[in-house]
Amino acid sequence: MKTSFARRRFLGGAFAATLALAALAGAPLAHGASEAGRGWAGTWGAAPADAAPKTLQTFKDQTLRLVVHTSIGGTKVRIRLSNELGKAPLRIGAAHVALRRAGADIDPASSHALTFGGRPFAVIPPGAPVLSDPVEFAVPAQADLAVSLHLPGEAQATTAHGNAFQTSYVSSPGNFAAAATFPVQRTIGSWPFLAEVDVLAPGAGTIVALGDSITDGSNTTTDANRRWPDVLALRLQGARPGLRLGVVNRGIGGNRLLRDPGEWPPFGRAVLARFDRDVLATAGVRHVVLLIGINDIGHPGTGSMPAAEGPSAEDLIAGYRQVIARARAHGISIHGATLTPFEGTVFPGYYTAPKEAVRQAVNKWIRESREFDSVIDFDRALRDPAQPSKLLAKYDSGDHLHPNDAGMAAMAEAVPLEIFAR
Repeated sequence: MKTSFARRRFLGGAFAATLALAALAGAPLAHGASEAGRGWAGTWGAAPADAAPKTLQTFKDQTLRLVVHTSIGGTKVRIRLSNELGKAPLRIGAAHVALRRAGADIDPASSHALTFGGRPFAVIPPGAPVLSDPVEFAVPAQADLAVSLHLPGEAQATTAHGNAFQTSYVSSPGNFAAAATFPVQRTIGSWPFLAEVDVLAPGAGTIVALGDSITDGSNTTTDANRRWPDVLALRLQGARPGLRLGVVNRGIGGNRLLRDPGEWPPFGRAVLARFDRDVLATAGVRHVVLLIGINDIGHPGTGSMPAAEGPSAEDLIAGYRQVIARARAHGISIHGATLTPFEGTVFPGYYTAPKEAVRQAVNKWIRESREFDSVIDFDRALRDPAQPSKLLAKYDSGDHLHPNDAGMAAMAEAVPLEIFAR
């Protein structure tokens, strides 16, 4: 798939934005994913990772009520559950989806039982996902859904998204999947087993935000949906009535492009290892925004390492080229995001001058190589003009690495919406 300089160059300016957004009204979103042709798109998603050692969550005949926030709406809904990192079968005794009313409680009029191959339960083999059967459900955009899963017997959360920045709920013993008022035994800040929520939305497509903790939303306000992909989804809703692009967040805290996390499994498998699961398996995927590499540079392995022991800019560029090639092989547009500043970070050994040189070299390549379909300059959006290796103070969450809510909003505003018109 060849792309011209005009397609790949950094896009900005009011004139270009106006022209491209005007074109959205008549431009079909026509990438070749067969799932998109059937009208399904991801409205929410998270990236599963391995469980934390010695802190594995165990559920015993309990119900999970997992709260998620939609990006686009649709006329039907289905969910994707994952036991892809499990070593034993995962039994789902019952599953429901509903609109969340407040806290752990749902609107009972909106509650729908889910089935799996026509059965009200599922047994998911180790290493496998499962899709529920579609149900008729007018899912609103920008709404809170509650996905309730009864786990009979004992289930260990070996496949989970560890840092949700969203409160979900665990019941006292019993099946409360359909309960309007939920008997909360405890709260959790993770999403065990739930990997995606899809809606039927003819003509829609999906943007996958693929990255690390900055995409995942570290240090943003819990339960407020202030991650930059959330704010991007809100922008897309307001850009033009009927603009149909869901946003699925596949960020994982601590994640890397090149290397699996032997020292801390919840950091997630390397992007090169999880690409098929977290991108290609996403319903209706048409675009990927790739923001990854700062952990490869700052934390290449166990403990603090000098830059000489981490990857070079050339190593990272080779990895980016693999992601680009694999996306294009499936007709998916790939948008490269520059790595954001990290000087002064509170994490010991994470920043050094040689590591900063690697970041600068990588960003120069992202901006100038013309290999991505477009460039999103998050570095420019967040850096301090007087000290470009540092975050601007008003965007700093306090650890000098992760943006705060205002920084996340600035990132979302830095995304030129016209890049999604093709």
